[in-house]
Amino acid sequence: MKLSQFKFKLPEERIAKEPTFHRDEAKLMVVHKSTGEIEHRLFKNVLDYFDEGDAFLFNDTKVFPARLYGNKEKTGARIEVFLLRELNEEFRLWDVLVDPARKIRIGNKLYFGEDNAMVAEVIDNTTSRGRTLRFLYDGPHDEFKSALYALGVAPLPYYIDREANEEDLERYQTIFAKNEGAVTAPAAGLHFSRELMKRMEIKGVEAAYVTMHVGQGNFRDIDVEDLTKHKTDSEQIFVEREATEIVNKAKAEGHKVCAIGTSVMRVLETAVGADGHLKEYEGWTNKFIFPPYDFRFADALVTNFHMPYSTMLMLTAAYGGYDLVMKAYDEALENDYRFGAYGDAMLIVD
Repeated sequence: MKLSQFKFKLPEERIAKEPTFHRDEAKLMVVHKSTGEIEHRLFKNVLDYFDEGDAFLFNDTKVFPARLYGNKEKTGARIEVFLLRELNEEFRLWDVLVDPARKIRIGNKLYFGEDNAMVAEVIDNTTSRGRTLRFLYDGPHDEFKSALYALGVAPLPYYIDREANEEDLERYQTIFAKNEGAVTAPAAGLHFSRELMKRMEIKGVEAAYVTMHVGQGNFRDIDVEDLTKHKTDSEQIFVEREATEIVNKAKAEGHKVCAIGTSVMRVLETAVGADGHLKEYEGWTNKFIFPPYDFRFADALVTNFHMPYSTMLMLTAAYGGYDLVMKAYDEALENDYRFGAYGDAMLIVD
């Protein structure tokens, strides 16, 4: 497959800038792989396609307020800092992106918050945009992180072209978020409300959880036409015994396992063993999935409608079939579906 095969015209007004008022009232397109049938529902109807004993596998990563706004020493120039990953607790070192990058050099100091409450020094230029910052803070580590996060806002994707507000800190987060470490929300999970989770429990659909700390790599431009030459960023994943027991039992008893989001699908394809069972796993993955691909575990996928050229669209097309998924995207554009992390959802079933 070529990069250009994932081009489509997405009008700006079709990109969701705000979440739906109720999490589970986004639109849901149901795509049947075996027949090619496409249905139009609401997300709260998703359980109509599952039975007692089936299992949903969620990503319970927690997004932290990774976007900060500061000022450069002397000039006072406004600088956006996007926290990517803590590199060293003792020395308060963080891997970050800065914008505008051209204004930042090694040795520059950045000031954040009222009365310049937080100070950071640039100690390394790692890439054309990336930097390593050392935050100058003398208190305990927990106190430092609390102070740092208090300065941040929700790290909304670039295509939501507005500054994040207090509501975003709650809504750009799943209700089951637990393990902190992501700078990108697992968007498919955003549709699940407490009411819907309760209905799952009543119906007997099991819930299992894995962790993938989703990074900015999902939004990096792919700069090669030949997709076999693209390399993705590594992301940390954790699969614990409880999750493996739930989904392996469901499979063994002939029930369906549904991956809630492309991040969960990547975890499954990383951690499934040669015997077809999900294994306990702790490590990193840079698995990049695009058509054609032979999936080994999941029986269904819930995902959002993604941007042109995105790796998430490529995985979706690999799972649902390129022609059927691109047809579904055409139908989504014709039927006013909303795209992006705050947009509508697709369920792909056999």
